[in-house]
This record gives sequence, C-alpha cells and structure tokens, in this order.
Amino acid sequence: MIGRLPRYYRYLGDLKSEGVERISSQELSRIMNVTASQIRQDLNNFGGFGQQGYGYNTSYLYDEIGKILGLNKQHDMILIGAGKLGQAIVNYMNLKNRGFSFKGAFDIDPALVGKSIANVPVFKMEQMSDFITKNNIDIAVLTVPKAAAIEITQVLSETPIKAIWNFAHVDLKVPERIQVESVHLQDSLMKLSYNIRRNDEN
Repeated sequence: MIGRLPRYYRYLGDLKSEGVERISSQELSRIMNVTASQIRQDLNNFGGFGQQGYGYNTSYLYDEIGKILGLNKQHDMILIGAGKLGQAIVNYMNLKNRGFSFKGAFDIDPALVGKSIANVPVFKMEQMSDFITKNNIDIAVLTVPKAAAIEITQVLSETPIKAIWNFAHVDLKVPERIQVESVHLQDSLMKLSYNIRRNDEN
C-alpha cells in the first residue's frame, strides 16, 4: 500500500495544478487505474480524509499525503559518482520541487572535481564524510560501480547519513538506522522483457 502513495501524490499534484478542487474515489480510480475500493482502503489506513457525498479535497489530500511521505520538510542530499547517470539525476530539477535538494557531489575523477553540475559543486571523495556531518545531509545518492559502492557504503555507515538511494547494481549492507532504496535499472528492463515475451506467446 505504501508503494501507491507516491502515485497518489503525483496524480493529485497534477489535478491540483489543473485547478481541480475535489475528486471522488471513483474519479481517481479511472485516472489511476486502481479500484475505488482500494483507494478508500489505502487512505482509510491513514485517517480517511474524505467526506460522504463530497469525496476528497484535492489540495488537502495532496498536502496530507505529502506529510505522510515526509515531503513537508526539505531533505538535503549528496551525489556520489558525478558521471552521466549522476549528472542526469542532479539535472532532474523536479526533485527540488518535491523537497529534495542536492548540496554537493563527490567523485574521484580530477576532471570533474572543482566543477559544478546544475550549480551543485563537485568535491573530492576524501571530503565526503566531513561534508555530510557539517551540512546535516539526509540522503546519499549512489551512482558508482559495484566494487566502489560497497567500499563507499562502509564509509557512509560511519557518518550520520539517514538514507541511501542506490543506483549501483549491488545490494548494500548497512546499519539498521540507515534506510536503503535500491533502483536496479537492469532488473526493471528484464521485467519489461518478460512481459513482452508473455504477450507475444498469448
């Protein structure tokens, strides 16, 4: 269920920007391709937010889901690995609109150190631990090769970092206090390949 909350938030944000003031679970169901009963069940787990015969106030529900997702406060982040993938993530400015702000990037490449990516300065890897502590960084975004990711994660585990958004193709071992969200791009593509094969066989 928690996996659907970001989708609710995204769709409600679009509806809010379009000037839609209220919406029923049936209308939201048609837009999101989720059953109306599932929507009501999901939202009831967090208090309901709707009124009989009225539906949901779009702006209010958007704000409340944002609070549940922790988006009512800014999360300061760093990028580890300032290559093409890392640069693409930093340049995705919609992250900042959602309260995720990059404060610095780190890389071992001398050609990148001292430069900036979308006004985010790139520092030497050796500066990472002190930077995290001094700037109260919440999230480290990891876009480095597998071997480097394991080594860097060990360093991160000794800092006050709260979470790692992991794009490295490896499962990370971290202390319980650190949350990890892994994005395995190849896994996602293989799932897509499986679905293509299954459709072709039908």
